[in-house]
Amino acid sequence: MMMVRPNAPILLIVYVVFMGAPAVLKAQSPLTVTPPRVVLSGIPFEIKVKPDLGYLIRHAGDTLRYAVVDPQTGDILTEGEWGVTGGTGAEWTVAQLVTHSTGRQALELRVEEVRTVFYLRAIPAVLSILPPLLAIVLALVTRQVIIALFFGIWMGVSFIYDYNVLQGFLHTLDTYLVHSLADADRISILIFTLVLGGMVGVITRSGGTQGIVEALSRYARNSRLGQLATWVMGVLIFFDDYANTLIVGNTMRPLADRLRISREKLSYLVDSTAAPVANIAIISTWIGYEVSLIAQSFQAMGMEGNAYWTFIQTIPYNFYPLYALLFGFAVAVTGRDFGPMLQAERRARATGQVLREGAVPLMDLSSLHVAADEATEKRWYNALVPIGGVILVVSAGLFYSGSQNLQQENILLSGKSGFQQLSLIVGNADSFAVLMWASFTGSIIAIGMALSQRLLSLHQSMDAWVMGIRSMIMAAVILTAAWTIGTICQELFTADYVIHLTRKFLTPHWLPLITFLSAGAISFATGTSWGTMAILMPIAIPLAHKFPLVDPAIDAAHAMGLLLSTTAAVLAGATFGDHCSPISDTTIMSSMASGADHIDHVRTQLPYALSTAGVAVLFGYLPTGFLGWSPWLSLPLGVLATLLVIRILGKKSHNHSL
Repeated sequence: MMMVRPNAPILLIVYVVFMGAPAVLKAQSPLTVTPPRVVLSGIPFEIKVKPDLGYLIRHAGDTLRYAVVDPQTGDILTEGEWGVTGGTGAEWTVAQLVTHSTGRQALELRVEEVRTVFYLRAIPAVLSILPPLLAIVLALVTRQVIIALFFGIWMGVSFIYDYNVLQGFLHTLDTYLVHSLADADRISILIFTLVLGGMVGVITRSGGTQGIVEALSRYARNSRLGQLATWVMGVLIFFDDYANTLIVGNTMRPLADRLRISREKLSYLVDSTAAPVANIAIISTWIGYEVSLIAQSFQAMGMEGNAYWTFIQTIPYNFYPLYALLFGFAVAVTGRDFGPMLQAERRARATGQVLREGAVPLMDLSSLHVAADEATEKRWYNALVPIGGVILVVSAGLFYSGSQNLQQENILLSGKSGFQQLSLIVGNADSFAVLMWASFTGSIIAIGMALSQRLLSLHQSMDAWVMGIRSMIMAAVILTAAWTIGTICQELFTADYVIHLTRKFLTPHWLPLITFLSAGAISFATGTSWGTMAILMPIAIPLAHKFPLVDPAIDAAHAMGLLLSTTAAVLAGATFGDHCSPISDTTIMSSMASGADHIDHVRTQLPYALSTAGVAVLFGYLPTGFLGWSPWLSLPLGVLATLLVIRILGKKSHNHSL
């Protein structure tokens, strides 16, 4: 009889199963500890602890004591207690844990009879500020925000992966940039931005935007009405700053020349209604970008809030764009100017020379295919109807989505005021889904109107739609990089370090002003508003959220005002710098579309921009920060101050000649 010799590994498995092998197998802890990827030496941080279902059932209703201990010294680093409630998704937080060493270290979590060891890697706190600082410096030096953001991200990821530059580069690409898009809300924002760009392409190609301009220009019979018509057109074409600049400048230039409006004044009116109005418009190609940055910061801090509704609330605090629009309107209506602009207007009125002698105007864009063909009939309603459709869908969609969500959550509106009900409905709406509905609706309406009137063929309509989407590709790239560097700032506790570093000499009251000035300086130096928002928003919102908590003298209303005004200050400062920077794309395009000498445009516009910024600081960000003023008090005072500046400094150009 042949005997079969048992296989040794099989015997070992049988022994382990039936006899037990504590030396080989270790019981899994019922607590899963999730520490941050890295922590900062000397800066408080949190760890997440998730118990399994069996542990929750055994201790249901109990209050458990916990402690985090240094296993080498036995010192208790922090301790507290948890109430055991919740189901399988329950998660506990260990807060205000601080380590003062650097490098890899082991800590032990003790919860009653359970002990779980977890590991941390601490880095010097100063390193957390270097990635966004590098992005700012590179943006200043290279004037290329995408390159600046990429290298800032690369540095941050290298810190996370134990200072390994190669791993930092690889994981920047395959982990952080990819994961930045692994979110339904972010994908919705990208699609909204691209599709709205497609709608703009169709209504431009079909002659709709040019139709608005031509309809209004028929009523401009003198210089004052011509300037006012230019301003009104700039406000009406609010959905995109590029479309605003190119269409208004190119279309109004012949009329402005005939009415003896200087090219400097025309380019100022075009520029001052491009970025400012797109910034604060509730529907524009900017809105998706701005809302996504706010949502990113909220998500990083674990805040519950509707980013779209928060953006709406920041509009009254967005002092610079609001005052810039008012300033342009006031100089157009009053006919008063000052500084180099006054000299330019006097020259044009007296001699008819709309350009300074020796001026070198930038090329205009009339030769490019930014407008409809000459044979296409320009009908204003081909632009207003799709835009109106977008606005209508957003308004109705927010109400529908919010009402449905409130109904599902059994939240009643009875007993609340009309404004409270509206705030509650909009605040609970799925704004990202609504924006998607609106952008596709607007595109369908624009294409349908172009086809029904035989202005464009189906092929031409789709070609214009795709070209509009292509014009937004750069925005999508910057947006993805912005999300990524926001994640890096979150994982490196950048905002926590800035608070720790500045709390001894920087009070929360200075936040709106300092944020506005910082955003303005960066945007002016780099010529980009979107890049500035991407760099500052992940830092400014956490600061504004956490900073007031350290000052007991700041009540809840003042703290909310600081959060909204600081958020708005990022948007306003970025617009200010972009508005008057000589290397800004919209500033250059304003000179090109208006046929102005670029340096003359910058030189004549700068005093107006600085005056507007001064009013925003004195009557907006300072009283909001230090006194907690409502914007509804600051705005009327700022309006009065703006009108006084023009009245005192300005003089009528048509009463003088050179």
